[in-house]
Amino acid sequence: MRPVLNDPLAEVRVILTAEGGSCARARQVVREAAVSWELPEDLTDDAQLVVTELVSNGIDHGEGPITLTVSRKAGGMLVEVHDQSSRLPQLRPVDPNSARGRGMQLVQALSVRWGTEQQNGGKVVWAQLEA
Repeated sequence: MRPVLNDPLAEVRVILTAEGGSCARARQVVREAAVSWELPEDLTDDAQLVVTELVSNGIDHGEGPITLTVSRKAGGMLVEVHDQSSRLPQLRPVDPNSARGRGMQLVQALSVRWGTEQQNGGKVVWAQLEA
């Protein structure tokens, strides 16, 4: 007899604390979802980079706990990161002398589209990735 599994296409939602280990947890959540949805390895790798940047920004610039939601979309996935800060991320020019400040540039480059929405006293930053 085969075990009954949860709906593999249901969204995955986890609450992360605002600390460094949360980036690794977010990557794990994205990888597990992508594997269960049988998404290509390239897309999975890109989604892990994107979620690392979004969660890292939530830790560095946001407030309160971070909620990560990963949803299956036609041809790929949607990654959403919610925090309690209303401060929106900004695309900044890359400073070649700085080791930081490229995160949203990376999100833009790897995503089909991305954006932000004010929500529940905070914001959601989202990125849609496709194969």
